[in-house]
Amino acid sequence: MLYQRILRLSIFMLISVSLASARDLALVSNKSNAVGAITLPELVKVCKAQTNRWPDGKPITFVMRAPSAPEMKVVLEKVYGMSETELNGLIATSNHGRPNHPAILVATSDEDLVNKVASLPGAIGVVDVYSINSSVAVVKVAGKLPLEPGYLLHGN
Repeated sequence: MLYQRILRLSIFMLISVSLASARDLALVSNKSNAVGAITLPELVKVCKAQTNRWPDGKPITFVMRAPSAPEMKVVLEKVYGMSETELNGLIATSNHGRPNHPAILVATSDEDLVNKVASLPGAIGVVDVYSINSSVAVVKVAGKLPLEPGYLLHGN
């Protein structure tokens, strides 16, 4: 009887921890950007700093949380397809020689990320959906908005 209670409690704790770390993310953009939707291949190129300008000529800056942040796991897997160490190397090489307008910025919090995207023309970033405010625009990914079934950046 005691064993079953401990087992149930352990299972409950594991499920709770996994649900707490599984966040729904959203792609947000500076409001001056003319991007309302992006395909997965385009997003990968932007995130990997392979595309450095929007069609209107503005330089692109991708803003993200630290690769070690639990919420970035889904981005590492589904967008980058690389490990945390590989992504840290990509960030360093992508920003080399771009001190005034880095290709990839790492934000310290979701609030910091939203503020950076809102204040930097050409910026786009991935943030927890519950951190979005009116200072940024939500971008469709592969034709879907956050919380729609099949959305790429869904945390589970």
